Amino acid sequence: MDLLRRYNNRELSWLSFNGRVLQEADDPSVPLLERLRFLGIFSNNLDEFFSVRVASVKRMVKHGVYTPEGTDFFSPEELLEQIMDTVNEQQLYFKNIYESLQKEMSQQGIKVVNECQLSEVQGEFVKQYFYKTVLPSLVPIMLNQLSQFPELSDGAIYLAVVLENKKVEPYYALVRIPSDAVPRFIELPSEDGSCNIIILDDVIRFCLEDLFHIFSYEKATAYSIKVTRDAEIDLDDDISTTLIQKMEESLKKRKKASPVRIIYDREMSRDLFRFIIRMMKIDIENIVPGGRYHNRGDFMSFPQVGNHSDYYQPIIPLEHPVLKKKRSVIKAIKKRDIILHYPYQSFNHLIDFLREVAIDPKVIHIGVTIYRVAKDSKVINALINAAQNGKNVTVLMELQARFDEKANIYWSNVLQEAGVHVISGVSGLKVHSKLLWVQRKENGEYVNYGYVGTGNHNESTARIYSDIGLFTSNSVITSDLENLFRFFKHNYMHYSYKALVVSPFYLRDCLNEKIDREILNAKNGLNSRIILKMNSLVDRRVVDKLYEASCLGVKIDLIIRGICVLVPGVKGMSENIRTVSIVDKFLEHSRIWFFENSGDHEMFITSADLMPRNLDRRVEVACPIYDPVLKQELMDYLHIQLNDNVKARENGRGYRNIYINKGEEIVRSQDKLYEYLQTRNI
Repeated sequence: MDLLRRYNNRELSWLSFNGRVLQEADDPSVPLLERLRFLGIFSNNLDEFFSVRVASVKRMVKHGVYTPEGTDFFSPEELLEQIMDTVNEQQLYFKNIYESLQKEMSQQGIKVVNECQLSEVQGEFVKQYFYKTVLPSLVPIMLNQLSQFPELSDGAIYLAVVLENKKVEPYYALVRIPSDAVPRFIELPSEDGSCNIIILDDVIRFCLEDLFHIFSYEKATAYSIKVTRDAEIDLDDDISTTLIQKMEESLKKRKKASPVRIIYDREMSRDLFRFIIRMMKIDIENIVPGGRYHNRGDFMSFPQVGNHSDYYQPIIPLEHPVLKKKRSVIKAIKKRDIILHYPYQSFNHLIDFLREVAIDPKVIHIGVTIYRVAKDSKVINALINAAQNGKNVTVLMELQARFDEKANIYWSNVLQEAGVHVISGVSGLKVHSKLLWVQRKENGEYVNYGYVGTGNHNESTARIYSDIGLFTSNSVITSDLENLFRFFKHNYMHYSYKALVVSPFYLRDCLNEKIDREILNAKNGLNSRIILKMNSLVDRRVVDKLYEASCLGVKIDLIIRGICVLVPGVKGMSENIRTVSIVDKFLEHSRIWFFENSGDHEMFITSADLMPRNLDRRVEVACPIYDPVLKQELMDYLHIQLNDNVKARENGRGYRNIYINKGEEIVRSQDKLYEYLQTRNI
């Protein structure tokens, strides 16, 4: 069987996922301004895809390296061509959706206007806004005076300006749009009751005369340009520097990394285009024509205008029935394990737990792994409070969390200054597990408590990411957590974990054993079934094992939001495998494993996707769920998702995104899960 049939290409599968995001933007049942937000998500995703994945493929092309895992049946050159063809097709789809949305917004009195459409009153407002708010952040660079083109910051938008005068050579300038300091969208005064919004780029265009008033010119024109750079970080082997120092140096290098993509306004004058290309000395294949505006990811922060009906109405996170206000979280989890479902249930329960242990005189040790945290993190504040209260606080801060490296370096320094023991990752491994360990002294003995999650300790993303967290006082699980934090401190110490399944040591073998057992049960005529929920399925050894199980009669359901290289429904290979993908208002982020085990069900929650990096090069944790009530709760959760016929698509075959056919009962799983949890009283 050829590779084309046996595996999907991971890059094209990811683009298929981003296509599902575009489908949300095109869905008339989605509120109007939420559809605009999905365009922003699509655009932001695509920028990251270019800086990480396309950069990797281009390195293969440049160095003549062929890796079957990365390119499958394509050569690197062919894969790059396939990627660009798909991206161009999606960009056209994006353009059509946006134009349609603009018409609908205009019908509701919401108009995005440019600098040529301003009334006299609005023009005066823009001038005042420019002088007061925008101009202090502008630093124009006159290109004619330079022998070398300045380094453009990764992801930043620039206006390439040409000042024309028939008597002299044109002046060329570069102006960075300060969207990090000034809102990208500005609401204008209303004269007819409508809502008019101008983009920051056009505020600057409108005021070019004010910006370049010292020059004598007859015409000024500005065109946008943006560079996406390779996001790969290379850490040198200099043992005399700390990991933080290495990361800081690598982040500086990233700003000057090789361009992966240069987008320019296709209306740019030919002379200006040639001037820029000549000065930048860039390969023509990296240059991509675009529109008047870049960084459409900013649509995610479009102003809150319009009607309530233009948005998803925010849900009120539910309190867990046994974690009511003013109750001790420790006392609650001492009685029984508790599962929290975000964003349907409140993340504040975890914050309350951290606040409680920070002041509890019986608490001796606190250990936390941190991958990404909120900008104003209550988690960090609670840990600092704990250290100030004399607790031994250990934080494993993963400095290599992509695109959060700078923030994590900052928080690492803040925590250390507060007296927290910070471990800057584990040598050779990225720590992606989401763990919390607390040790108390009770009646002269040390007692452990723990929390294991599928998502980050981040109260901001917990409002929009669908994740699961387990509170437990189970002595086997919490002893494993204690040993894990010992390993984090002393990497030469290895342990045999009795409950937790830890990569890169045991996770792959454990998964294979569970699948093999289902195969054996199927051979023996016993009930056999596997349900796996994750973000991505890329690891081919796992895929091959699932194919083997399918061929021997094991029923397999896969709920995969993003990449899926497994091809389902192929006779003689995967006819017993069904794959679905749910893209809706909340980002599906939880990972759950279910194994039938001939009626003695096994259930795990985990931080790991099934990718080589997660199984072989990261510290990930899969945690068993022992409580029968909680097992059933997660089983109900999975069944609700598998029955989704509103936001679920077939996933994994031919990169098509075909909606699941609606049955007699309409099931939108995210709404159904909230309703389900509202009725739970245990």
